[in-house]
Amino acid sequence: MTPTTAPEKLSVSTLSEPHSTEPGAAEAHADSWGPRLWAILFTAGLAMFLDALDVSMVGVALPSIGHDLGLDTSALQWIVNGYILGYGGLLLLGGRAADLLGRRQVFLTALVVFGVASLLGGLVDDGLLLVATRIVKGVAAAFTAPAALSIITTTFKEGPDRNRALSIFTIFGATGYASGLIVSGLLTGIDWRLTFYMPVAVVAIVLVTAWFVVPRTSEKEEGGIDFTGAVLLTGGMLSAVYTIVTAPETGFTATVVATGLLAVGLLGAFFVVENRVSHPLVRLSIFKVRSIVRANLAALAIFGSYLSFQTIVSLYLQNTLGWEPLRMALAMAPAGIIVAILSPIAGNLIDRFGTAPMIIAALTSFVAGYLWFLARGGNADPTYALDYLPAFLLLGLGFALGFSSVMVQATEGIADHEQGLASGLVQTSLQIGGAVVLAVTTGLIGGAAAEGIAGYRPGLYLVTAVAAIGLAASATALLTRNQKVTELA
Repeated sequence: MTPTTAPEKLSVSTLSEPHSTEPGAAEAHADSWGPRLWAILFTAGLAMFLDALDVSMVGVALPSIGHDLGLDTSALQWIVNGYILGYGGLLLLGGRAADLLGRRQVFLTALVVFGVASLLGGLVDDGLLLVATRIVKGVAAAFTAPAALSIITTTFKEGPDRNRALSIFTIFGATGYASGLIVSGLLTGIDWRLTFYMPVAVVAIVLVTAWFVVPRTSEKEEGGIDFTGAVLLTGGMLSAVYTIVTAPETGFTATVVATGLLAVGLLGAFFVVENRVSHPLVRLSIFKVRSIVRANLAALAIFGSYLSFQTIVSLYLQNTLGWEPLRMALAMAPAGIIVAILSPIAGNLIDRFGTAPMIIAALTSFVAGYLWFLARGGNADPTYALDYLPAFLLLGLGFALGFSSVMVQATEGIADHEQGLASGLVQTSLQIGGAVVLAVTTGLIGGAAAEGIAGYRPGLYLVTAVAAIGLAASATALLTRNQKVTELA
């Protein structure tokens, strides 16, 4: 598939100021990025900031929301999973919409929906309505996130420039996450609803900057949008997660069995449809590229394990140990701070070592962090500096090394007119991993608050296992590389 018109791709060479016509000018590096290029990166980064801010703020506010609205742990996880399912279920559609309809148009429209849904979330007094606003908010994010990422990957040339841009992109996420923890701790102490109102102000800022700096481009792919595939994928994921969440509580009732079979049928139909339609939501041949498959598995393992870990720690420290929200937020903040400090050099490390070793190192750090918390987090008289802080620092190191590396590996070698697809695919892996692992974790830790750390251990074992499986899958890249070296010798 080819663009309908000649590409008008913005790149480092076209936006850098001053523009040079000397040989090698097209290979400009970050030192020569012009103000407009930085503005585009800043605007796309704000969308990443917004998503991370929202996730971390809600995580801190969960116990307060549950107390105010009378929601138990299984109901509370739908406040997180409602967002993730709307997000993960429609990310591929969002990515393709950015390719087909234009990144700027999709980005701006979805931002407005995100802001309205966030405002409504702060106004409702019913748990079901709150979950509904979270689903709508996730749907909006499913269009803003791949549009923002594909704006970066089509603006910055593959190689050192894109690696540097994506490492800076990660800083926005880390800053949003760390800020969300602290701000939510402060706001939740006043009223948890303020954590839903604050993102509205951020949306307003992003809208204004995006209107002026995100370029209009005629680079669009031919074809239509595969709405059938989108409906099948979203319905399949909703059915699957509902089954996973409900089965531990009710057993395999007729309803659970029916939704499980529905999930299998819908997801199976999705793959059949994608093989037959002329313009699929997902070009399945993309999975023949092993590096892209590994990147998506790593994304699933990283976010799937960490989101569940954050939920466990938030519930354990607040509900079991009685910590105030701000104290809990400050305790976890070093993870985000580490990401913000180390992410600027991630691009240089990727240039030097490649994405595979970086992802392996990142997942090793995640596994080590989870094991540390398992070994030390349940001490009867815990010391923060010895029992908790090392785990949070290791997780921050994992994000700093891994997030940019996963994004680079998942999008490198992909043509510009399919960058929305590649961006949506890797972010779908992030969100679906988060939804599924959190659903299983919630089933494992139901009623854990009264049991101390022992009640949370099954969930901690799960997140550690997920990270370890991701590490094993990523390590196959080194085996393949060694095999190729042997063959060449």
